[in-house]
Amino acid sequence: MKRSLLLIIGLALFCTFNVEAQTNATSVYTKNHIANRKPIPFANIRESDVMWSKLVWRIIDLREKMNLPIYYPTTPQDDRYSLIDLLIYGIENEGLTAYDTNDDEFKVPMTVDQIRSKFDAQNDTIMQRNRLTGELEEKIIPGEMHTDDVKRLMVKEQWFFDKQTSTLQVRIIGLCPIREYLKDGDTAMDGIQQKQLFWVYFPEARPLLATHEVFNPHNDAARYSFDDLFMKRRFTSFITQVSNVHNNRGISEYTVGINSMLESERIKNEIFTYEHDLWEY
Repeated sequence: MKRSLLLIIGLALFCTFNVEAQTNATSVYTKNHIANRKPIPFANIRESDVMWSKLVWRIIDLREKMNLPIYYPTTPQDDRYSLIDLLIYGIENEGLTAYDTNDDEFKVPMTVDQIRSKFDAQNDTIMQRNRLTGELEEKIIPGEMHTDDVKRLMVKEQWFFDKQTSTLQVRIIGLCPIREYLKDGDTAMDGIQQKQLFWVYFPEARPLLATHEVFNPHNDAARYSFDDLFMKRRFTSFITQVSNVHNNRGISEYTVGINSMLESERIKNEIFTYEHDLWEY
């Protein structure tokens, strides 16, 4: 009896050790902090408190050093995703809504098949001979989405001055991944094609973004979430469009080259100095 009891205890300890060894294969402790996070809700803003407001569109180039945590890993690893892989996972499994890119007003929802077509990942049909019957049969080969083609991210946001708190604030409204690729048969000399894939309404995506961590190059024990990354502005970008009377035309529609960069900096400084001009020193 005692021998059987000892055998059962030994097996239980062995199984427990095995589970812990598998769980902690990449870490000596279990990470629960980010996985259990919830996004901090936005403070309510009254229309009467907004003295000044401006819509701004900007581009985040994921190849820049500061933005690499948004681009990598190019394939999901354990609980880590790139932003585009996380958004597609949310659309396919978490009920996140993708919207058409014909406008940025979040009016026309998109299906997963429509997103796959934007990646040129349509299913292909081939004829294959059945080994048992010898007859030719149709076989569907699913297309593959190359999410590492997404090299840019467009951000739509609203800057406003809240007189209740006397602060200039910004709220991100939407995110739009942009795919850069070469057409079949083209070379780099022919030019790289750009295609907006879909829009995601940022407040709707925050619960998903808040529960997935981003790589911290300085400390693995102090990683933050995608929601933290956007809310704390831990990215670098440049302005491509600002609300204007000309149907919100982009900077590239009325200037090119170095002048586009200068115009982007001018708009950035205009927003920055607005708040300064309200104060008297």
